[in-house]
Amino acid sequence: MLTQFGAAMVGLADSIMVGHFGTTDLAAVSFSNALFFTVMVFSMGALMGITPLVGHVHGRLEKLLAQGTTDEEIAHKHEQITSYLINGLVFTALMCFVSLVLLAPCIPFLEAFGQEPEVVSCARPYYILIVLSIVPFLLFCFSKQFLEGLGNTVVAMLITIGCNLLNIFLNWIFIFGHWGLEPRGAEGAGWASLIARCLMPVCFFVAMLFKSEWRRYLTAIKSRLVTRREIEHLIAIGTPIGLQSFAEAFLFTASFVIIGWINKEALAAHHIANQMADLTFMLATGIGAATTIRVSHQLGKGDLQAVRMASHASIHLCLLMNTIGAAIMIFGRNVIPYIFTEDPEVIPIASTLLVIAGTLQYADGLQCVGAAMLRGIQDVRVPMRIALFAYIAVALPLGLTLTFPLGLGAKGMWIAFVIALAIPAVLFHIRFNRQLKRLKYEQQSI
Repeated sequence: MLTQFGAAMVGLADSIMVGHFGTTDLAAVSFSNALFFTVMVFSMGALMGITPLVGHVHGRLEKLLAQGTTDEEIAHKHEQITSYLINGLVFTALMCFVSLVLLAPCIPFLEAFGQEPEVVSCARPYYILIVLSIVPFLLFCFSKQFLEGLGNTVVAMLITIGCNLLNIFLNWIFIFGHWGLEPRGAEGAGWASLIARCLMPVCFFVAMLFKSEWRRYLTAIKSRLVTRREIEHLIAIGTPIGLQSFAEAFLFTASFVIIGWINKEALAAHHIANQMADLTFMLATGIGAATTIRVSHQLGKGDLQAVRMASHASIHLCLLMNTIGAAIMIFGRNVIPYIFTEDPEVIPIASTLLVIAGTLQYADGLQCVGAAMLRGIQDVRVPMRIALFAYIAVALPLGLTLTFPLGLGAKGMWIAFVIALAIPAVLFHIRFNRQLKRLKYEQQSI
């Protein structure tokens, strides 16, 4: 949770610091990140498939060690984990290539997105730098998912928080021109992000060298372990997760465009509610990451009762965190908007949206944890179809209908969020329980 929360906070710090430098620079950063974020979410989601695969083998390894089985069997499991490491790196390189192919061609055509010329001029150098940063950032994401599969989340937390603090410090130097440097505004923020993101995978590599349990996987890497079959397996697991993440991100990105058609006050209110919802969603994402780890480990041990207990614990923890988040939004609806603005036309709209956003917490949290539970048992294709149906086929048409023909304005879009997110929140958990029963039946049949 601290890792996810730290990532969200550095984005907020970037916006605040660039915003104090200039409005044009803030617009340039917002515009660039809107393009970058869509591809980044898909690539990050695709790499999430590493965790349950490594976690499953790690769970089986722990069971073998506890039973005192032969060294040959244990060595085989270690080799499987090493295979996921080297093939995962190849898969990450493939995702880096795909991301660059999608993002880089936009560089000469940023004007085509209808932004003001001065915003485009300011955005281009920043956009180039963050596009370059996606390579080390995805290497960091892979390293994070690999170590999480081994049950370690502390290293990712320390590296994320440390590098994010460095990012903020470099922002102060490059954006505002301290220590004798020329003020660079948005471009300075891009340099800060690139440097901090380059350091993140390096820190992971050093951390793996310092611990013998992890170092053995680095030193055991051999070219013969790279196989087409393993890479295709990673693609088969990772791509549906990436598409599922993309569908949800696309829905919320599209909502900014749709609500922007109403007026600037509605868009500002929507931004306030979305910022608050994002913070609580990061906490649910952290619980979800822990859920995938616990479920995959217990599945590897063959302990389906522990799998069920881990899933129930994650649901209870998520409901607790979301209840706190919902209470803050609902009871603070008349106070929170003043943190962001003093516009008398924005505040009443934002207050109403915060009530709906508070209600949304339960559906959003449960669908997040439900997806993580299914990832833990490597069930990804059906959840992807459910997500695409709910976020694209239901949410967007329903949101447009409620917002405009029915005249509910921004409230209509948020009501559509609640309904659309409730669909996977229910179906993911039904699917998980059915899959668990199937696994139990198969286990009893052996």
